[in-house]
Formats: sequence, C-alpha cells, structure tokens
Amino acid sequence: MSRERVPETMAAMLLTGHGDVDMLVYRDDVPTPQPGPGEVLVKVTATAKNNTDRKAREGLYPTKEKGEVTSFAMGGSPTLTFPRIQGADVAGRVVAAGEGVPASRLGERGLLDFNLYPDARRDLNLVPDYYGHGADGGFAEYIAVPADQFHHLPNPELADAELASMGMCSYQTAYHMMTSARVAAGERVLVTGASGGVGTALIQLCRIVGAIPYAVSRLDKADALRSLGAEAVIDRGDLPSFVDRVLEATDGAPIDAVMDLVGGEMTDRFIDTMIVDMARRSTYPRLAIAGASGGNLSELMWTRIYLYQVQIFGVSHGTREEAEQLMAWIRDGRLKPVLHAAFKLSELHEAERYFVNRGSNYLGKIVIVPDGEWDEHGAPFALEGTS
Repeated sequence: MSRERVPETMAAMLLTGHGDVDMLVYRDDVPTPQPGPGEVLVKVTATAKNNTDRKAREGLYPTKEKGEVTSFAMGGSPTLTFPRIQGADVAGRVVAAGEGVPASRLGERGLLDFNLYPDARRDLNLVPDYYGHGADGGFAEYIAVPADQFHHLPNPELADAELASMGMCSYQTAYHMMTSARVAAGERVLVTGASGGVGTALIQLCRIVGAIPYAVSRLDKADALRSLGAEAVIDRGDLPSFVDRVLEATDGAPIDAVMDLVGGEMTDRFIDTMIVDMARRSTYPRLAIAGASGGNLSELMWTRIYLYQVQIFGVSHGTREEAEQLMAWIRDGRLKPVLHAAFKLSELHEAERYFVNRGSNYLGKIVIVPDGEWDEHGAPFALEGTS
C-alpha cells in the first residue's frame, strides 16, 4: 500500500569499510528498500548524528584486545557488514505499509526506536544492536522499519530536524543509565559530558523524575545547560580541585549517582564525589557508564570499589518499555530538542569533521537531512554562513 510514488532507487551514504570519512561514499542509485510484513517504509526527513556512527566507522569497539579494530558483536558474531547505511535516529513520514499494517499509518510523521531487539521482551535487551549498525539506517532517502517501532509524533511545535535530535540513541541511553542506577527523586546526580546528546538528555530526564542534575562541562556552556535544568555547572578542568568544586556546588553533600560518559582518568575523580562522607548517604554510591570520550581505560583501586560498596552499571541501549515512555514524554512536551545544526546528506563528510573538531559553541545534536528535503527540513537549521 502506498500514498505516493516511491522511486526504485534512492540517494544514500554508504559506509564501505572501517576507516576515515573517505569510507563514506555518496550514491544516488541505491535500491529503495521495500517494507516486509509488519513494516513501514519511511521517507526520511532528518536523521541525528551520534558518536557511535564515528566509532563504528573507525572500528573503536574493542571488547578483548585493547587495540583491535572491530565493531561490537554482542550476539556472538559481528552484524556490521559493508556496505552499510548508518544513522540511527530517524524522523520522517510513512509512505508505504507492508502486509498486516493498517493503511491508516500512511502519512504519519514519527520517530524511530532505533533498536534491533533480539526478542519480544519489553523490559530486557541483552543483545544490543541498532539501525545503522546491524541493519541499514537513516543516512538515506528511505528506510524500512518495524511498524511498532516507528512512533507517531505529530507535535506541530517540533520541526522534523528537532524531532530527530530527540532520537532514542541519546535519550534512551540516558534513560537506561538512570533506570539501571535507580535514580530517584531528590537525589544529586553528576552528569559528565553534559553538552552532548546524552548529557543534555540526562539533565532533562533528571528533572522529569525529580532528581537534581549537576553538569560537568566547559563553563562557556553553563547558561545553556542551566536553562535545560542543570543545578550547577562544574568545569571539567583542573583535576586536583575537581572534587572540591563539586562539593562546593552541593553544599558539601556527596553525589548520589554518577552518569559517566567520559571515562579515562576522570572516572576515579567521579567516584570520589560519591564517597567523601558515607555517613551522610542513604543509598549506595552508583556509577552508570555509557561512554568513554576521555579514554577507554581507567585505573581503579578495587578496594575502594568494594569497601565503599560502589555499584557499577555498564549501559548500552535500553528496552521497549523505556522507549515508549520517552515517546510519551515527547508527545506531552516534557522533553525539549537541543539541536545544534543541520547538514545535507551529501555533505556528511563535512558533518563528521565538524563533529570531531567541534568548538566551544557546540551543544546538543547535529542532524543530517536528505538533499531533496533540505529546503524544507534542513536549511532553517544550517550553520551560519552555510546553505
């Protein structure tokens, strides 16, 4: 079933192997996918860029050998094969429906739950994979996805690029960090890497559940982070004084839980903010880890971990239940987009370079818009001085 003519071929950016941005090849003759039973075909209007796109391209997901170039293979064998279309956080409109999908879905604007779930369980996801890695994603003009994972979000106050910037790769990771660490109302939460997509999502989500977020970032982003809900912003520099500056912001109270997106040498400092005065605590110290932008290796004293009873949670994706809750919060207007800029799909090389070398003015998400959709969905959000 289709409401509009769908071309036999489409434009897409193909990842052809591990390496630099030259491994991304733009083609305009890629076969358009067809929706199978229970699927919808989505005409892509915007897809958010995530750090995992770069890491997967460069093969930066080692799990055994420190320096191996590889993608993750949680299910036992690699699912990233080449060529692959990356892009997980897809916004667009349903233009065709597969067998078993009602025609009423045609025309719906929505957002993709990016997970490739291994089974139907709603509260557990033990083999995380996603569109743009184990299956083709949204750096293209069309994508075929399960109908029950493309969530209808009419929200006229949100442009498509803004909707894509609220994609599940960041927001669901953030929410799963919080649910794993059992973050509760009234708790003090240290959010590291606070200016990125997951960090800005964490700040908003903390406020929704009633927790108090303390952001770690550059001070030139303090006003923007406070406007999102950060109680205070702590400069990530000057390591020797870091813990003292966090405690000054909390009036001496220990941090209840850390949401760590940085890793490296900072992890030990983050733990210090939770164990300064165990007598003042009412819960165990909790460290949720979902990133390693500051380094993939951290040196920790295990005696500090078990004597202070620090609970550590490794977090990848989330669950169907969490995705549905986030979609409901978007519909209700409780989550706000943090969109930095849009780039054309054909200019993905430039977007990747900008993402890696982003400066102090960077906050939130970059989205990629198909060239044919640019005037309507991308141009209003282009970087100043670009078209």
